[in-house]
Parts: sequence; structure tokens; C-alpha cells
Amino acid sequence: MTESPAARGGRLVYGCMGLGGDWDDLPYRAADVARAEAAVEAALDAGITAFDHADIYRYGKSEAVFGEVLSRAPGLRDRITLQTKVGIRLPEAGRPGLYDLRGPSVLRRVEESLARLRTDAVDVLLLHRPDPLADPEELAEALASLHRQGLVRRFGVSNMNAAQIARLQSFLDVPLTVDQLEMSLHRRDWVEEAVLVNTPAGAGVGFPSGTVEYCGERGIELQAWGALAGGRFSDPQAGPAGALVARLAEAKGTTPEAVVLWWLQRHPAGIVPVVGTSRPERIRACRDAVGRAPRLDHEEWYALWTAARGAPLP
Repeated sequence: MTESPAARGGRLVYGCMGLGGDWDDLPYRAADVARAEAAVEAALDAGITAFDHADIYRYGKSEAVFGEVLSRAPGLRDRITLQTKVGIRLPEAGRPGLYDLRGPSVLRRVEESLARLRTDAVDVLLLHRPDPLADPEELAEALASLHRQGLVRRFGVSNMNAAQIARLQSFLDVPLTVDQLEMSLHRRDWVEEAVLVNTPAGAGVGFPSGTVEYCGERGIELQAWGALAGGRFSDPQAGPAGALVARLAEAKGTTPEAVVLWWLQRHPAGIVPVVGTSRPERIRACRDAVGRAPRLDHEEWYALWTAARGAPLP
């Protein structure tokens, strides 16, 4: 009998969006590198060995400071999984922001990311957002070229639904292995999309129907960005859900952050939370969600969901 993902040891990804200084195109400073080193050290101390980037984070500075951290720590690159994303272009020079999955653009952006990260390959490349103007054949050829050259080992997507993944996969010879979506105790519509079927409350749920099930059937890893929900449940004064998180944390001898992550990990879809805080103490507070089964039972999981919803089950 196959063990469910929720019964196995947990895995986390550290999201590097908060590294690199301000959201502008000014150069990063020595202090920004020091903060990145502290965050990376805290993640490693907590048992986290996967790091998530995007070419747009801090206008490329998140990747650049991480590249400096790698250059100062010989052997670190071989101990971690490095993931980045392309496909969003930020506004510039009067031009609005846009999504860009044109083949030549993807190739160029990956080369720029590799240079900033100071590495010869990334382990995983995600397409950051769907581009409705993308030519799937051209995009597939660009990804195939990156794979042939050894610049990217695996591919995935971010913020895509089941139909979009299936459409893109039909043009690819290599499998899509990740879908990164916003999922948390605050953004619960990935649960409510299924549970609130045929109820009035279900009409307001925006999560794409069937995506969790589609990924599960095909072995596509669901990564949950925003997993700590901005810290809104780490404060015991933050309403009924925050108070319940605090009580569970105290009873189980752990931190509120671990409880919030366990809520995601307890789901049988095998969800991998992406932890985005840049504060070392909060990164280390996630330690109990790494390498062990989530210690929430059936009733506790539903109690948290109900408290976060602020309403009883339908």
C-alpha cells in the first residue's frame, strides 16, 4: 500500500522574493548581501535545501545577491535545488507590464538569470504566468533547447490551471513537474473549489476547478506560494483562527508557523509550501514542518479551516 504524501516527511521551499533590497533598479548594497546570507543560513539550519527565484524579484537583485551568496560558499550549489521563473516583464519607460513567453524572450531571460545566479544551470524553470499570446510550438522549442544545452534540468509552471498545463504539455517531450499556486490557510479556495460544489458559497470561489486533482493524477508537484499567509495567523490576537493556531502550537510544543504549514501539508495532494519571509527567526520557526509528518489530526484540520473561514461548513 502506498503511503500518502501527507504521512511522509514534509518538504519546504524557501522563496527568495524578499532578498535583494528595494523593488527598484538601483544597485544592491553590501547590507543586502548580508541579509541574504542570513536568510539562506537560517533556511539551511531549518532543513530547507530548495530555493525559489524569479527573474523579476527586486528587478533581478534577488537572483544577484543569491549569486553572491553562492560565490562565497564553495560547495553550496551542489547541496541545494535552485529554481527560478520567467515570463513577466515589469513596467518600464512608460510601457505597461506584460506577460512574455515568446521563445526568444524565454531563452534570453534564462541566460540572464544564470548570469545573476552565477551558476551554469538551474534545476527547475517555471513559467511565471500564462501568456495568452504565446505560440506553444515556439515556446516548446525554446524549452527543449534549454534542456538539450543542459541549462535547465526540469520544467514547471506557476499560476496555471489544469487545461493550460495540459495544452502546453501536449507540445513538450519533457514533463512539466511543478505547478506553483497561491495556497494557504488564508487563500483556501483550492479546498473550497471542491468542497463547496453545489452550494451558493461556491459561486464566489475563483480557484480553477480540478487543478489539484489533475496535478495529483500526473505527479505534478503543487507548490504553495504565500504559504505563511503574510504572518496573519502567527499573532494569537488575530481573530479566532490566530487564537486557535496559538493554542495548537502550545499544545504540540511547536510554533504558529509550523501549525500553519502543517495545515497545507496535511492535505493528501502532497503540497510543498514556499516560505517567503526574509526574517531568520521566522524561517527557523518553520523547522518542525521539515522532514516529518504534519502533526494535525482530521478534526484539528477542519477546526482551523472553519476558524479561518469565519463560517460553519455548508
